Amino acid sequence: MSRSQGIQVAPGSRGKGVGLGYALIAACAFGGSGVAAKPLIEAGLDPLHVVWLRAAGAALIMLPIAWRHRALVRQRPMLLAGFGLLAVAGVQAFYFAAISRIPVGVGLLIEFLGPVLVLGWIRFVQRRQVTRAAAVGAALAVTGLACVVEVWAGLRFDALGVLLGLGAAFCQAGYFLLGDHGSDAGDAAPDPLGVIAYGLIVGSVVLTFIARPWNMEWTVLTGDADMGGTSVSALVLLGWIVLVTTVLAYSFGVFSVRRLSPQVAGVVACLEAVIATVLAWVMLGEHLSAPQIIGGAVVLVGAVIAQSTAPAGPPSGPVASGGPVEGQDHEGERLSARGHAA
Repeated sequence: MSRSQGIQVAPGSRGKGVGLGYALIAACAFGGSGVAAKPLIEAGLDPLHVVWLRAAGAALIMLPIAWRHRALVRQRPMLLAGFGLLAVAGVQAFYFAAISRIPVGVGLLIEFLGPVLVLGWIRFVQRRQVTRAAAVGAALAVTGLACVVEVWAGLRFDALGVLLGLGAAFCQAGYFLLGDHGSDAGDAAPDPLGVIAYGLIVGSVVLTFIARPWNMEWTVLTGDADMGGTSVSALVLLGWIVLVTTVLAYSFGVFSVRRLSPQVAGVVACLEAVIATVLAWVMLGEHLSAPQIIGGAVVLVGAVIAQSTAPAGPPSGPVASGGPVEGQDHEGERLSARGHAA
């Protein structure tokens, strides 16, 4: 894919459809990380060590792309640092710290408040309107997530754990906003693959000091791990985590933000939790309950509502929906909320 293809939005519904496809691919890829990581953790790796292997391995793969776009270090240093700290290191570090104090399901639900925070940023910080469809879709998605993770099971209040979970949510919101940064600049916009490459490099460096991989049980990677009763090579699982759930997932995730806008892509990304739960059911034998199935359907409905309704106003009107306004010029067709946080 050429640079211009990575940053331009196709006119009308075609561009929106492509963006939605990217978002779904990203959600599927991100959602597949748990079923591969859990066997490695159960085989003896610390969760933070798995996170470090994921980021560091992906950073090594993306080094040639980082070299190709080395000018970004001089042109957009704050964007690269922000993406690495928030989107790569921040989300994962805060989430794993949170679930050390609160139930995993509760931590996951709090993290996926990120799309709601994106809407809040657009509405109250940037003072731009959001469509009712986007707001309703986000509310439905969060409600559905509460059912998917069965938030009522084992809930206990831990102030620090909740704050850490909110930290993950803020970092996730930053991922969507930074992914859209500069998308209105045409060919002058930062190449998304370059931003991802340097984000992974920055994130892996930061995670090195957090995870301390020199204390890792490296011998686990030379053996097999149990995946739902099937013996699978640990290196194969690691390769899946690095190539599919990191390189592929981050790439398509940023491409989707460029075509849909951060708030819409964020709501669609809530499908990640549903996909992760279904994959755990199929591959790890972790069966779904009736509330989880219903919750998954609610998330799907919320995602569809959020991306299906176009704003009825002029280009200066609402921006938090997935479709362009008929008659807008090419600049107006880009439904993007600018990530000024960088």
